[in-house]
Amino acid sequence: MLEAGAGVAAKILQNKVAIVTGGGRGVGQGIAFALAAAGAQLVLLGRNAVALDDSCSEIHRRGGDASAIVCDVTDPNDIQRAVDDIVNDYGGVDILINAAHSACLGALLELSDDDVLLGFDSGPVAALRFMRACHPYLCGDGVIINLASGLALRPDSTGFGAFAAAKEAIRSLSRAAACEWGGDNIRVNCLMPLANSPGLTAMLDVGGASLGELLGDIPLGRLGDAERDIGRAVVFLCSADAAFITGQTLAVDGGQALLR
Repeated sequence: MLEAGAGVAAKILQNKVAIVTGGGRGVGQGIAFALAAAGAQLVLLGRNAVALDDSCSEIHRRGGDASAIVCDVTDPNDIQRAVDDIVNDYGGVDILINAAHSACLGALLELSDDDVLLGFDSGPVAALRFMRACHPYLCGDGVIINLASGLALRPDSTGFGAFAAAKEAIRSLSRAAACEWGGDNIRVNCLMPLANSPGLTAMLDVGGASLGELLGDIPLGRLGDAERDIGRAVVFLCSADAAFITGQTLAVDGGQALLR
């Protein structure tokens, strides 16, 4: 049995095959832990083999099922290869979580074209490629969760413009997929997380804000936990309890986005 700390009482995703890109660290890792606690069979994708193996080892230690595939999400051939391997090994895909994204942070005049293109290639373009590759297997009862960002809602997005643009592109693609694939009974939603993670540290460095200032902007007065807060929200959206929810963006951020 998975540890009680995982926070999922029932295996509501038992036998579901879930892909999590960026599952080796941060929010992606927390989502993977929560999905495993709910009974899903996890396949973690990313570039860092050591980080992926560490996440898989922890899931195994807790009694869950996980494997890893090293994959460059900016390479369309790598994406197709990974999805093909997963289908061959597991027989299909039920859940797709697009959490991987190389953040393009910095002022607009400072960012190079390569920085911006990497942000889009690893974010909305990669998400779309994964969604297309998985579409045939998700038909019938599949779920896609794409990670967006509350930074796109800030009145002053100095230093985050290119990143926020890429995240908003993910939201637009998700909404279109929800509309176009609803007839295939594929649900597509977005999550705007705010969690204690390496990514958040990078955001604070760029924005020049202190942790105290950030906490003062969150009505609940704390950062989210990648597994308990963000991961459990993903489990809900992937479950039958959310069967009538699609095309939506859920801000799991302690209320911060409501202030924007």
